[in-house]
Amino acid sequence: MSVIGVVTEQSQESRVSATPATVKKLLELGYEVLVQKGAGAKAAFPDSAYAEAGAKVVAAASAWKADIILKVDAPTETEVKKLQAGTVLVGLLSPAFKPELLEALAKRKVTALAMDAVPRISRAQSMDVLSSMANIAGYRAVIEAAHEFGRFFTGQVTAAGKVPPAKVLVAGAGVAGLAAIGSASSLGAIVRATDPRPEVSDQVRSIGGVYLPVEVEEKMETGDGYAKATSDAYNKRAAEIYSEQAAEVDIIITTALIPGRPAPKLITAKDVALMKSGSVIVDMAAAQGGNVAGSVAGKKIVTKNGVTILGYTDLPSRLPAQSSQLYGTNLVNLLKLLTPAADGKLVIDFEDVVQRAVTVVKAGEVTWPPPPIQVSAAPQAAAPVAVVVAKKKMSALSKSMLIGLAFAAAFAVISFAPPLLQQHFLILTLAVVVGFYVIGKVHHALHTPLMSVTNAISGIVVVAAILQVTDSNSLIQILAAIGVLLASINVFGGFAVTRRMLKMFTKGESR
Repeated sequence: MSVIGVVTEQSQESRVSATPATVKKLLELGYEVLVQKGAGAKAAFPDSAYAEAGAKVVAAASAWKADIILKVDAPTETEVKKLQAGTVLVGLLSPAFKPELLEALAKRKVTALAMDAVPRISRAQSMDVLSSMANIAGYRAVIEAAHEFGRFFTGQVTAAGKVPPAKVLVAGAGVAGLAAIGSASSLGAIVRATDPRPEVSDQVRSIGGVYLPVEVEEKMETGDGYAKATSDAYNKRAAEIYSEQAAEVDIIITTALIPGRPAPKLITAKDVALMKSGSVIVDMAAAQGGNVAGSVAGKKIVTKNGVTILGYTDLPSRLPAQSSQLYGTNLVNLLKLLTPAADGKLVIDFEDVVQRAVTVVKAGEVTWPPPPIQVSAAPQAAAPVAVVVAKKKMSALSKSMLIGLAFAAAFAVISFAPPLLQQHFLILTLAVVVGFYVIGKVHHALHTPLMSVTNAISGIVVVAAILQVTDSNSLIQILAAIGVLLASINVFGGFAVTRRMLKMFTKGESR
């Protein structure tokens, strides 16, 4: 059985790597959990709550001697020296920006797992710390902007006069951007958003925002689930839009980040100068250089023309209880993957792309960066024309042969069948052909609404089958009963699925 140590974070960090709720789940995986005294105090988790959950509350020296150390922020030089050979360190290590940290950890002969290196693939969504923290940061960015703005977000008409709604521009519609759009929209603001990926436009509109397209002849598809660097043509047109919007909006929230590279500059000093006095900018990329000219990481700056620029880098930490719970859950999900037998023994399998990606140092050897992973659904490159033509010819030949066989079988059945069966068989054949071409040509996005139509067809089948149940032939009765059963399942199941899908788009329903 391995021992997990939950240690206190640095003074400026309010989050904690495990909560009483996640401690219980760690114990279920077979681990013993040691929590440093006061580790969860800033997140409103007292030591007594950890003790009740089954953890042992210990001094710092004991917690740092654990086999597995759970942290939020990357360790300081002093903390690195506390690590013993063979220890497994898990935290937000920023491997792309802190190669010196990886070297220091390698010298200590430890194994380091970076939670911010989890690949963006479907199987790893439950471990995606960047997304869970970005969601909180986007929400908190709006709260900080509202506090500095000092006015209504929503428009109002009162006896004392009319109050116009605030206008908000969100640059980047990733997880943080969408959270900011949804929060600002729910407060009643007019929200506009930009993003290099036109496919996010529907998401922006679905949560109350207006998508501002940057129309250039360039595809922004990527293979790693993140945004890519934009072209000069895109940047030129985007800069024009930012200048236009800066002169009009009250609040700008920027979220643009490119993994492993400094944040792109979106809002220039001229754009800031165009904004009205009292306007607010929240630069969520300040930690990586910032999207806004004049922003300073961790600081609040007020320009000469009265524009407030917030470069806070601790937005998730400003909601410590919620952030700690989500971060702790991400850690639990990773440890579930690394503890397949739930016996308290951590096993790292480099054949697993998720485990390989998060392991940045293994037993004193730097293993960053991992091999690239293709995670996007971007269309593949077109095949050569000759190959495509050959495939089409083969497909046409196969179809012709199948159609010929079908006609031969139909002719044989009609030739030897009784007259009444011939009539029914002809109707069945026509129904199959018509149904195939009608339903087969419907776009996938319309399949759920189509269920309501097919339910009506199934209803007709039910009625017809019920009429045949009273037939004197036992075989016909059995087949009719089966027809009633199957068609009924289709009717009730179709309506159940349709109702569930419609609830997802009903305001106030949980998703």
